[in-house]
Amino acid sequence: MDFPLTETAVIVGIGTITLGWVANTWMRIRHGYPLENSWGKAVYPKSAENEERVKLLSQENAALRAELGSMKDRLANVERIVTDSGYQLTHEIETLRGAQKEAN
Repeated sequence: MDFPLTETAVIVGIGTITLGWVANTWMRIRHGYPLENSWGKAVYPKSAENEERVKLLSQENAALRAELGSMKDRLANVERIVTDSGYQLTHEIETLRGAQKEAN
């Protein structure tokens, strides 16, 4: 089967474009660059290393959220102490001292 020159050029062009796309994708994967889907959005290949990293970051995030909750509680207590009247604060301190003396 003998192809005319224009059909041969089209086939060679499509083959060249396809090989270029395959080479580009291979280089992106090899060097860790994100792949893109047909809409240009980054697609990251799944790997055990990435999953472990996400797990560690999730644990760290949970720990930091717990610490933030604790700090909020402590700040609320400090604000309550600062805004209380002197009489009420003195009364609470004396009540705590009395409870401590009774415990001893």
